[in-house]
Formats: sequence, C-alpha cells, structure tokens
Amino acid sequence: MADIKIGIIGGSGLYKMEALKDVKEVCLDTPFGNPSDAIITGTLDGIPVAFLARHGRAHHLLPSELPFRANIYAMKQLGVEYLISASAVGSLKEEIKPLDLVVPDQFIDRTKNRIATFFGAGIVAHIAFGDPVCKQLATVLGNAIAQLELPDVSLHRGGTYVCMEGPAFSTKAESNLYRSWEASIIGMTNLTEAKLAREAEIAYATLALVTDYDCWHPDHDSVTVEMIIEHLHRNGANAQKVIRETVKQIGQNPPKSEAHSALKYAILTPLDKVNVATKEKLAVLLKKYL
Repeated sequence: MADIKIGIIGGSGLYKMEALKDVKEVCLDTPFGNPSDAIITGTLDGIPVAFLARHGRAHHLLPSELPFRANIYAMKQLGVEYLISASAVGSLKEEIKPLDLVVPDQFIDRTKNRIATFFGAGIVAHIAFGDPVCKQLATVLGNAIAQLELPDVSLHRGGTYVCMEGPAFSTKAESNLYRSWEASIIGMTNLTEAKLAREAEIAYATLALVTDYDCWHPDHDSVTVEMIIEHLHRNGANAQKVIRETVKQIGQNPPKSEAHSALKYAILTPLDKVNVATKEKLAVLLKKYL
C-alpha cells in the first residue's frame, strides 16, 4: 500500500467525505486493537487521503470508549504525516457563535479515564507538548477557511479547547469555571488524539465546528435538539469544503513540522535496553531510531 501523507478524522456530523474518489475500505490490525471503524482511503482532487469516522460510521462509540491509540497508530501505519481532526464543540465565548469555525492552538485536559501514550512496558518517552497543535498545519487550515469565505461563518484562529471526559455535558458551575480560565471551546476527544499524534510524529490540527453555546449561556435553555442537529449537518457540509481545500494546499506545499521529529530527544530509555516485545509493538513509531 502506497504511503498516504494526509489523514482526516471526522467527528459528530462528519462520518464520510462525499468528494472522495477511488474509495477503498482498509481494515487494519494494530498492537492496540482495532480502530473505531474501517479506514476509508481514496483521493481528494487526486491527492491520497485516509479518512476515519472517530465514533464509527454508526456513531456507536462514546468518547471514553474510543480506541485512541489504535486510531493514531493505524494512521501511522498508512504513512500519515498530517492529521486534520474535525470535531463538534460547544462555545465558551459570546463572540464564538454556533456554526463558527475555530482552529485552536491550546488544550486543557479534563479527562480521567484514558491512556494517552504509546509508551511504557520498558520504554520511557516524554514529548514536548507546550504547543500541542502544529503551528504550520493550523496556519494552512486557517488559510483554507479564510479563502472559502463561507456564509454565516466566522473564523477564529487560536484559542483553548477544554477536553472533558463526558459523555454528560458540563454543569453550569464547570462551564463558568472554564470561562474564568478564558477557554474558548469545549469538546470530548481532541486532546487525547493530539498527544498520541505528537508521539507518532504526526502534525496535528483541529478543525472545531461550533454547534451551540455551552450551558453557561443565558439562552442555553432555548437551544433545541433540532437546532443542534441542523448545526451538525451544516457544520458537516462546511467541514468537507474546508478539508478539501486544506488537503489541496498541503498537496501543493507540504509544510515542515516540528512534530515530524518529536521523538528525536524524547526517548530516555536506550533502545538497546528495551525488550524485544515492546520494540516490536512500537516498531512503526521507532523504526527510524532503531
């Protein structure tokens, strides 16, 4: 299988890419189990990509149930170097409106029950994560949004994504706490992906699609399920346009990313001291350092 440099993870409302051509389903087995679903490979305007529905195409996986390590490892197996992650989020700021698009540059971790590293079992690594989003990829993503000039949509470059455990949404007290931290948006998935992508030396950026204001907003009670579903559909259509343009720009000029050498100084255990089973398990991540 030829290397596929660009991966896409679709969240709520984005379960497939309509514009994909030469579509194939790829079922990969990883040392961390099966991914959320079969990975769909194909081309967008002639550029090879790999698409994965984060919660499965039937949306049957809770955020806490997602096989994060398998999902990222499978992308690495395919040769992915750039990962665009689309995610439905709630807004924590008045100026970030439903249907707006946010390309965050920071995360706050409020998860509790997740394994967010490939390492352990005889090998120690500490990645640098001060800037958890690839700046170069985020710039390309933001530029693609700006270029499209989507109606009724504002672009917000930068901002902090609070990653909560879920599946329940925030209490009002929690929501106001996050607002006091000056966070911008809240979701349940992307920080775990970002950590694992960095360990896998994959450049990662989030396309955050705002569905509603979180429960802090005085008009929150007027938000209906029908409104949320409508926003999910409109966000999904916008995401497909943005991703298509982003893929085109990456294909024309692949950005250099510090993420692509994230493990160079991160692994503390001498590799000749790592047991064979662990080296085999992490072979896709370690091969250029062995």
